[in-house]
Amino acid sequence: MTRAAIPADNPQTPEKISLGQRLFFDRRLSADGTVSCSTCHDPALAFTDRKPLSVGIQGRVGQRNAPTVLNAFYNKTQFWDGRVNTLEEQAALPIVNSVEMGHPSLDAAVAQIATVQEYKQAFQRVFGRPPNGPDLLRAIASYERTQLSFDSPFDHFIAGETNAISESAKHGWELFNTQARCNKCHALTDTQRDVTVFTDNDFHNIGIGIIRHNVVALARQAEQLIKSGDTSAIDRAALQTDMSAVGRFLITKKEKDIASFKTPDLRNVLVTGPYFHDGSMETLWDVMDHYNKGDGLQDPYLDEDMQPLALTESDIDDLVAFLASLTSANYKEQGATELARQHTLSRTNRPQRDTARAFSPKPPRPAPPK
Repeated sequence: MTRAAIPADNPQTPEKISLGQRLFFDRRLSADGTVSCSTCHDPALAFTDRKPLSVGIQGRVGQRNAPTVLNAFYNKTQFWDGRVNTLEEQAALPIVNSVEMGHPSLDAAVAQIATVQEYKQAFQRVFGRPPNGPDLLRAIASYERTQLSFDSPFDHFIAGETNAISESAKHGWELFNTQARCNKCHALTDTQRDVTVFTDNDFHNIGIGIIRHNVVALARQAEQLIKSGDTSAIDRAALQTDMSAVGRFLITKKEKDIASFKTPDLRNVLVTGPYFHDGSMETLWDVMDHYNKGDGLQDPYLDEDMQPLALTESDIDDLVAFLASLTSANYKEQGATELARQHTLSRTNRPQRDTARAFSPKPPRPAPPK
């Protein structure tokens, strides 16, 4: 699986990875020299920024939560709406988005580093030519492909160490694949359990942001203003306007994709919050409360698998215990601290909890507006 994910036109080499690492941390790739790739994807924070919405140059705030770079190597598409496929394509867009790194063009970013002797030598050594845009993206993508994160307690459990996770987490794993219906999106199929990256690499409307946004009106606006295939225009709309809320529809213009977003990998989910594409939920208990009540049930585009789950408080604690067991060894201490913080918060603050709805039958889904 790993070898197959490396593109033929950008093979991994130690020198290229080293160059990509330097570029990933270099703030000169932003227009005002204050933001690097690592600003929003900080290795110390599991390659996230732990903010609901990412902040770019001059304190500009975007519309999306920064997903982790960890295991992005395996993503079939990049960004929450899948607007590009490769890490090379992904690396380009933040550099030229005015609320992120703010350069007017990729060439302008290259100009910032093209006269630096260290870079001139490194590009010549790695690519046989001076610094340029496509090679800069190849180098950054090569570094990002090295950020693999497994070796969690759950992996040891799956490998046969029966005591590697708690009884609570074991019960959570069973609930994950049955009553809690997490496997509807975070598995290979309904019947085949995924123990690698926990995603179907698909897009789903799970009811996030529907109350705050008139997604139908925004979808009609996007249909008129955003040309399909114009990746830069889609990128601007996704990060700079309320059209961000229509998600995958920005790319496909298909009604079924209104407010649909990509299923994320669940590894290290404990240490990569806040959660969902808009960073709107602070704890894993909030996330489970959202699903438990089948939130968004009046949303005509809601995924058909969303429904009230009738999970008890003990069930939710067990599901969180399972999700915490997906934390890799290098984030073990952070994970323990974060789990304690979230647990304490969940005992007094549960804005998403609605027990009555969680134990009610699923209402009929309204028809889409004409």
